[in-house]
Amino acid sequence: MLESILVAASHYWHLVFPILAVAYLASNYFNKGLHKYPGPALAPLSDIWRFVDVWNRRPDVTHVKLHRQHGDVVRLGPNSLSFSDPAAIKSIYGLNKGFVKSGFYPPQQAVSQGKRLPSLFSTTDESYHANLRRSVNSAFSMSAMVQYEPLVNEVIELFLQRTREIYAAPGKVCDFALWLQYFAFDVIGQITYSKQHGFVDKNEDIDGMIAYLGRLFSYVAPIGQMPSLDLLFLKNPIVLALDKAGFKLFAFPIANFAKARMNERLSEMSYDQGEKVPSGATTPGRGDLLSMFLKAQAQRPDFMTDQRVLTMAVSMAFAGSETTAISLAAVFYYLVKNPSCYKKLQTELDNAIQSGKIGKAENGLITWTESQTLPYLDAVIKESFRLHPAAGLPLERVTPPGGITICNQKIPGGTIVGCSAWVIHRHEPTFCPSNAPEKYPIDEYIPERWLDVGAEQRKEMEATMFQFGAGSRTCIGKNISLLEVYKLVPNFLTRFEVELDDPSKEWKLHNAWFVKQLDFNVKFSERQQLGRERSDSGKFVS
Repeated sequence: MLESILVAASHYWHLVFPILAVAYLASNYFNKGLHKYPGPALAPLSDIWRFVDVWNRRPDVTHVKLHRQHGDVVRLGPNSLSFSDPAAIKSIYGLNKGFVKSGFYPPQQAVSQGKRLPSLFSTTDESYHANLRRSVNSAFSMSAMVQYEPLVNEVIELFLQRTREIYAAPGKVCDFALWLQYFAFDVIGQITYSKQHGFVDKNEDIDGMIAYLGRLFSYVAPIGQMPSLDLLFLKNPIVLALDKAGFKLFAFPIANFAKARMNERLSEMSYDQGEKVPSGATTPGRGDLLSMFLKAQAQRPDFMTDQRVLTMAVSMAFAGSETTAISLAAVFYYLVKNPSCYKKLQTELDNAIQSGKIGKAENGLITWTESQTLPYLDAVIKESFRLHPAAGLPLERVTPPGGITICNQKIPGGTIVGCSAWVIHRHEPTFCPSNAPEKYPIDEYIPERWLDVGAEQRKEMEATMFQFGAGSRTCIGKNISLLEVYKLVPNFLTRFEVELDDPSKEWKLHNAWFVKQLDFNVKFSERQQLGRERSDSGKFVS
């Protein structure tokens, strides 16, 4: 029987392959009954459509257009749905809902000695994630920010000094997005290891770390749409075996820096009653993340291995530098593109300084606590987060096996679902003040939308903000990122005027998982501040 089938197939091979292809495409199209959801014509047939869309580097634009055309649920692939209704956030990302991360995330895992290194962000194992997060959670609490603020201050002071030395001169042009990434990278180094990488001081991409991250994200964004390709290209058995044998095909300069800092710290370890206790846990001035990770290791040595401590340290640089730099660049860009908003914020800052409300610290820097008393600064930052969230793709999850209801839609088990912050943040009923929605177009930068609303709507707006994710997988570094943004923006703007090098040009955006800004070229000039003078070191003092 089988032989006769094979003979017939050999004679009619020119018909067999088209029939199989049509059957495959039809299977994809009608998969689990998802054909009832609208979307691009080619999307239901193959994940190739998703791959190409992300490869073109502006899927954020595509997704916004699709939802405006088709409504709250859009089909992006044979097994993939995107949701635009904020109500979906609680359904998909809420606690104990039974969802797991999709195959989009494993391609982002680093490799060491032929083995994957799942991080808090990239693991799809919910039990492992819960264990790891429980071990390090206290290091990222808002109360822990108090001990990190002096570390951030060191980088801010250097950043302000180097900006004045390098760029605050007539004719000098700065690639501001890159300069801000240098800052963010050094802050992460300082908070994690009490040691800066040296980006700001040397004004260069140290060991090509930023260039490496750019290549990595440009790879994982499209590959994540068809994860099996990663098993073919970078995670295949041959490549992993070569890596284990010592042929380092995964050159990772950030890991080298992290290993060096960890070895330095281990050499400082003291011993108490035969147990390792990180000296950084008790030594004044060494309250950094690495100390906290090593303290967690001392408390849970069976789980927090040296490899996992290193993975935590390395993963801080992965998203920590990129996302914060993107957020900072967005804040400054929208301000310089909207002079009236810029002037309004400057007035708020100047008045607060002159009244003694902010800038009272000995070093002249505006503190985190002081920044929280500035309502227009808060509105400016939130509006920038709204219009330009760092992550530019849906945060994918897989529905539980028994299926689940999302926004009154019964979604089959095993379906990839998700929300994109670029889509969610443009939900008009949420972000347009109900008393006069026509005054606040959803695509326009209007910080006042955060001030001209009642308490209930503002609460809803804040709850809908999705730039850090939601639920148990909310970005663990959220508070550190907020600390950087709310401190650098006011401290920078009280010292420098910022203007576009060519106001007629728009920046360019490159969505490689994170929506990075290019060609954001600016000029700086120093500001004179009433009631404050500059010391010989260049710092402002009251």
